[in-house]
Amino acid sequence: MRSFPAAALPLLLLFLVSGGGGGRKGRVMVGVAADGTTWCIARSNTVDATLQIALDYACGAGADCAPIQSNGLCYLPNTIQAHASYAMNSYYQRKARAPGSCDFAGTAVVATTDPSYGSCVYPASVSAAGGVSPGTPTTTPATTPTTTTTPTTNPTSTTPETLGGGLSPPGLNTPEDSSAITGTRNPVAAFLCVLAVSMFLVVV
Repeated sequence: MRSFPAAALPLLLLFLVSGGGGGRKGRVMVGVAADGTTWCIARSNTVDATLQIALDYACGAGADCAPIQSNGLCYLPNTIQAHASYAMNSYYQRKARAPGSCDFAGTAVVATTDPSYGSCVYPASVSAAGGVSPGTPTTTPATTPTTTTTPTTNPTSTTPETLGGGLSPPGLNTPEDSSAITGTRNPVAAFLCVLAVSMFLVVV
């Protein structure tokens, strides 16, 4: 019977660890993030009274605590430990995993294993937690100022047209035509009028 070469043993172990060949990728442990994602959970050795303080702080400082309410998907198990862990992680993710955001006076710890269970999903990013990523510009709608245009009224003085130097038709008030209105006072014509009247009276 041919014995298995001792030199081939390391290759066999490598083959088994890599997933048995067939082009498949190496197996990853369930629940452990391969992309460096981290979560924040409550320390298991922390008393409930201290966790309650941390839970109240997280919910009051911006964490999304709706899922751990009585009608939420993460209400069960109804324990301070579980509720504090969810609230701490929500706060941690909304703060973009900033240093010190997973401390809570030493009652929390950063975990590399996803604590989600069943229908209760722990957010693993800023967007999933409903926060705003750092450096995301806040777009403010541009407000166009309303300009009230008041029409400029240029006062126009209407001066009546002067007809012949006055308001009368041309030629009536001119000195050269005044004789047409007042008549010509001729002494000869006056004498003839008196003579005609005298002869009329003698005949009568």
